[in-house]
Amino acid sequence: MQILVTGGAGFIGSNYVRFLLENREDDVVTLDALTYAGSLDNLDGVLDHPRHEFVEGSICDADLVEDLVADADTIVNFAAESHVDRSIDGAQSFVRTNVEGTQTLLEAAVDADIDRFLQISTDEVYGQILDGIFSEDDRLNPRNPYAATKASADLLAKSYGTTHGLPVLITRTCNNFGPRQHTEKLIPKFIRNAAAGDELPVYGDGSNVREWIYVEDNCSALDVVLREGEPGEIYNIGSGEERTNLEVTEAILDAVGGSDDQITFVEDRAGHDQRYALETDKIERLGWEPQWSFEDGLEQTVDYHRP
Repeated sequence: MQILVTGGAGFIGSNYVRFLLENREDDVVTLDALTYAGSLDNLDGVLDHPRHEFVEGSICDADLVEDLVADADTIVNFAAESHVDRSIDGAQSFVRTNVEGTQTLLEAAVDADIDRFLQISTDEVYGQILDGIFSEDDRLNPRNPYAATKASADLLAKSYGTTHGLPVLITRTCNNFGPRQHTEKLIPKFIRNAAAGDELPVYGDGSNVREWIYVEDNCSALDVVLREGEPGEIYNIGSGEERTNLEVTEAILDAVGGSDDQITFVEDRAGHDQRYALETDKIERLGWEPQWSFEDGLEQTVDYHRP
């Protein structure tokens, strides 16, 4: 089949494009606006692949989207503004891309009678959970503008499934890390800072907990959902690898050979969620389970991002 991957020059999207070209026989069309978060460098080595076509453009461009979707069998929508700090400083571009752009894709998908529409979401739509784990049936409680726009996109996608019969699937994944992640994100930023002897600015007291998944595991999970998931369903993707931000920082310093003296505690981020954690029984029933430990994934990530 032909798969349209939007946002495919970003971090997770580019890793997924590579996964498809290496493990499947599908034709892949990558659509990306090449904003600060997307780069052709992320697709180095596969731009000229015989089963791959790259198109520069935005999911908000209805004419372009209509043309591309008309030839596609499946859409996998990674395209999004995704940095929480940027959404706090200004949410307009997040609403434009994450909500309006998703609606543009959904409209085109209905008109083209797409076989499957996979909406890539995040665990942040649930808000924080101090104890226990989130299931797919838990209510949405986004606590920052980024998470709110992703929750809105999820609800839009679900509504197009109910109203128009569009075969929509939604995945909500924990924090990804690995090669090609933008250097403003915590792990690549701290790897580079640690290697350079610079400070590592940790929000608050560093006790905020995140569940971390190596991007290759996420890509395999997304592919399982795309091919084996039940349309209309939501699937959490998690690893069980919970770490405080301070623990992640210390692991990076150990891996790079830095010093704990480089850790600097800074004023906490507004609306900073204390903890996320996901129940993954549903996707495990499809036959998926993570293959990478946090430590093994971090070793690969340090090798990639170290200057």
